[in-house]
Amino acid sequence: MVIKKEHQNLLKIINVEKWQYLQDSLATVTGMAIITVDYKGVPITRHSSRQMFCSLVREDPELTRHCQKCDSRGGLEATRLNKPYIYLCHYNILDAAIPILVNNNYLGAIMVGQVLPTTEEGAEELEAICIPSNRKKLERQTEQYDEYYDALPKMSLTRVKMVVEMLFHLCNYIVAEAVEKNLVFGVIASGKKKTAELMPGVSTYPLESLESVKLRIDNAITDAHIHQHSEMEPVSNNSILQSAFFYIRENKSERCTLKKMAELCHVSPSYFSRLFTREMGENFSVYLARTKINWATQLLETTDKTVSQIGSDVGFSDAGHFIKTFKKYEGITPYRYRQYMK
Repeated sequence: MVIKKEHQNLLKIINVEKWQYLQDSLATVTGMAIITVDYKGVPITRHSSRQMFCSLVREDPELTRHCQKCDSRGGLEATRLNKPYIYLCHYNILDAAIPILVNNNYLGAIMVGQVLPTTEEGAEELEAICIPSNRKKLERQTEQYDEYYDALPKMSLTRVKMVVEMLFHLCNYIVAEAVEKNLVFGVIASGKKKTAELMPGVSTYPLESLESVKLRIDNAITDAHIHQHSEMEPVSNNSILQSAFFYIRENKSERCTLKKMAELCHVSPSYFSRLFTREMGENFSVYLARTKINWATQLLETTDKTVSQIGSDVGFSDAGHFIKTFKKYEGITPYRYRQYMK
């Protein structure tokens, strides 16, 4: 897709107010500070969940220039690589620059981080950028902020990579959809019948409904609270069933029927049912219900969402059915479960 200069401005592509709300929510569930900048490096959102140490440092005219250098270098590396770039700032704080790209056109970046890396194999290999010539002087200048530095959240490199990858795909998907819809609306407004008449050479993406986009966002936020490889979620290595397992994990808020799963696996429903029971030791409906209730317990423990919303997030269209199913597998209602876990 060829993007005209006027379409390179993120402010003209996205609704900043809604994007800020999404950014705030993602910062809350991921535990990382986030800010979005345009292709010039100029912030287009407020910082979400900024840590006190970083706030104090950035308010100091002399210290903030080091932060600005790190932001600039990180963004340039992400642009050069065309993929997220994870690094250590001049204070050995873990940060990442996530480029916003549409068909290799750089539109801006999402800067995330402000966490301390935990001891983990591979973390020591992260590049420390913009190292000041006089580190001891820098440390002396921030001695008064030591308590805030020690209070920075700690996160494993593995966890950071998962969050960064999720944000990369989610945000780029939303922006690409927004660009495409803007072009289509432009065609309609100008009375053109074909996108090519407005912008020659533009190949259109499959357009999904706004509801579909919302579902993707909801699933991404839900995923941030759920352990993907829980011991409660055994997965068969049978190649025929892999499409079904993948679909269930990636579409947690959907009601996945046996018929649809059979279609995904390119087998008949009866064969899918027999194969699934043989491989998993339980029938499909029992596995699906138990897995969704396992996800629900994690959401009850880690979020303040209502029971009804959690039921919807894991694929129950009716709150009553969710509560009944939850009690069947856990022995108590979701309300009681949350009270005991607090």
